[in-house]
Amino acid sequence: MSISILLLLALTTTQVLAFTPCTHPSNQRKIGQHSLSAAITLDIDFERKESYSSPERPENDLMIRAALGEDTEKTPVWLFRQAGRHLPEYKAYKDEVGRGFLEMLSYPEDVAECTMQPIRRYELDAAILFSDILVIAQALSIKVIMPGGVGIQVPEPLLDPTEVEQRIPKTSEMTPEYVQTHLGHVIQSVTLIRERMAKEGKSIPLIGFSAAPYTLLYYMVGGSSKKNTDFGMKWLKEHPVESTRLLETLTKIIVEYMSAQVEAGAHMIQVFEAMGMMIEEPEFDDFCMPCLSAIAKEMKHRYPDVPLMVFARGASFANEKLSTLGYDVITIDGSVDRSTAR
Repeated sequence: MSISILLLLALTTTQVLAFTPCTHPSNQRKIGQHSLSAAITLDIDFERKESYSSPERPENDLMIRAALGEDTEKTPVWLFRQAGRHLPEYKAYKDEVGRGFLEMLSYPEDVAECTMQPIRRYELDAAILFSDILVIAQALSIKVIMPGGVGIQVPEPLLDPTEVEQRIPKTSEMTPEYVQTHLGHVIQSVTLIRERMAKEGKSIPLIGFSAAPYTLLYYMVGGSSKKNTDFGMKWLKEHPVESTRLLETLTKIIVEYMSAQVEAGAHMIQVFEAMGMMIEEPEFDDFCMPCLSAIAKEMKHRYPDVPLMVFARGASFANEKLSTLGYDVITIDGSVDRSTAR
């Protein structure tokens, strides 16, 4: 029987809580007042993977045990993605190599070093891959920049529905080979991080991650987290067919990308719906939930003992629904009352 557990996660700006759900999805379901009968239907053909044998757990497997509902002696603590950027050693290393944040992500040596820095300084129960949620957009030939002071941006977003077909590869092209070709530097980074962790005696889990489909769509059509904040919702409402086509492609590449991370050595995986605050509940149910459900179903089919986490930032209304999809951990943001999160 699954055991609900609360996890306290350390962030640079806020604190979040996560729990392992006790419920499981059924073929037919109606949640709250909004039926999922209006939800999009995804047409994705996932390739069947050969059986996967997980590596031995690290000596400190507290985070894994907590995520899977096993007994724990204390609350695990870890830093969120990129949280190491607050460290003086990160700033010194960045100056030393003379590369900006986005450029560093293309160099496995840089990624490994920046992943290791927080776990050298702090007694943490997990490390997390130093990367960004928009590397998938880059892999789909969408230009991403970070000019400084204004956040990450997509300077040439998709202007209209015709550009989905013109600029975005087909869902069928999102294969393991495509991931290795366009995101191989990230996968190499995961392997190198595991080697560095072993060399330095850091026997803790490594967490890999990806953005969720809607978050990627949001940036790819709006171009920024601070401008055009209504563009994501507009696309879903005004161009549901093209939005579905884009979400299918994103769902497929996310699964293949996270699978490659697992097979390169990641012990756990987090899915970030980072722009959950920029979508209304009915659209979340109709567009986000089918994608997140497909991701959980395929990842747990491929890697049943690899903990899978999901974080719908700013969309706490979805947490109960997400707990039915098969994720091992639901991460909540600072707006949720921890005493009622279970």
